[in-house]
Amino acid sequence: MLQSVIRRYLKHGTLPQLRVFEASARLGSMTRAAEELHIAQPTATVQIRKLTETVGLRLFEQVGRRVYLTDAGQHLYAGCHEVFRALSGLDEALNGMRTIECGHLRLAVCSTGKYFAPRMLGAFIQRYPGVETSLQIHNGKTLAERLSRNEDDLYLFASPLDREDVVTQALLPNPLVVFARDDHPLAGARQISLERAAAEPFLMREPGSGTRLLAMKLFERRGLTPKIRLELSTDEAIKEAILAGLGVSILPRYTLGLDPVLTRLVCLDVEGFPLESHWHFVYPVGKRLCATARAFMDFARAEAKSLFRDCLRGAHGGESAPAVAGPQPFMVGEAGRGL
Repeated sequence: MLQSVIRRYLKHGTLPQLRVFEASARLGSMTRAAEELHIAQPTATVQIRKLTETVGLRLFEQVGRRVYLTDAGQHLYAGCHEVFRALSGLDEALNGMRTIECGHLRLAVCSTGKYFAPRMLGAFIQRYPGVETSLQIHNGKTLAERLSRNEDDLYLFASPLDREDVVTQALLPNPLVVFARDDHPLAGARQISLERAAAEPFLMREPGSGTRLLAMKLFERRGLTPKIRLELSTDEAIKEAILAGLGVSILPRYTLGLDPVLTRLVCLDVEGFPLESHWHFVYPVGKRLCATARAFMDFARAEAKSLFRDCLRGAHGGESAPAVAGPQPFMVGEAGRGL
C-alpha cells in the first residue's frame, strides 16, 4: 500500500516541518526563515531536526553563516514544491465544491424526466455558466441502484421511493394518464371503468420502471390484472406502438406533452385517472449536498413551474393548446392543476 511507503512522513506532522525547510532552503538561513514564518528560531531548529530524523539523511550543511542544501536536501526541496502545488490544486478544487459558480453537479434522472430535466439543467447553467454538469438518464430500477451506491450528487425520480434511507422532496406534479390512438373504440367514451380499461391490451414499460410500478399498484388495489401485450423500454417506443394500434398505455401526461403536437393520440377518461404522481428530488440520508446541488434544488423549486409551463407553451404554440389532438376529456389545464 502507498501509506506503508510514506508511513514515517505521516507520523510526525511533516507539513509544518516542510514549511520551515522550504523557507530555510529558499532564504539560506534558518533565522530568516523563522522571521518570515513568525516563529521563534529554536522552533525552526526543532522542526528541521525532526524532519532530518524522519528523512534519515542530512538536509543542510553550514558554511560560515549560510546553510546550503545537501543532495538529499535538493531532492526534498524539489519534492516540497510538488507537494505544495498538489495541495494548492486540491484546495482550488475544494473551493469549487464550496461555491456555486465553479462547482460540479452530477444529476441522475428517471427516463420520463428526460423531457424536462435537460431544459431545467440548461436554465440553471445559463444562470451559473461556470458550473460543470453531467446528466444520467435511467429507468427507475437502475436509478435506485445508482442511488444506493451514491454515484451522483442528486436524483430526480418520477415517484417517491418507499425507503427510509433517503430524503425525498416533491418538485412538480407528474400525473399519469391512459393514452390511446384517436380511433380507439374508447376514445370518445366518458367515465370508463377501470375494469373495462384493464380488459384492453396494454403496452407497459419494462419491470423496474417507476411508471409501471404506480400503474400496477392501482390495478392491484382493485384486484385487477391488466392484459399486457408488450413490454417496451422507452416511452417513445410505447408511443409508436400506440400509433400502430397495438394497444393502450399508461404514461406520464407530459411525457408526450413536451413533443410537437401529436395528431393521433388521445387521453382516455378512465376511472382513477389522472393518477397522482410527482417528480421528486432524492438523495441518501446523511449525504452532505455540495453547494451546487443545493443551489440547483433551490433553483428548481423556484423556477421549475414556470419553466415547465414555458416548455408546454413552446411545444404547442399557445398556453391553452392541448398536448394531444382529437377527442380528449383531459386537457393540459386540467392535468396541470397545482402547477
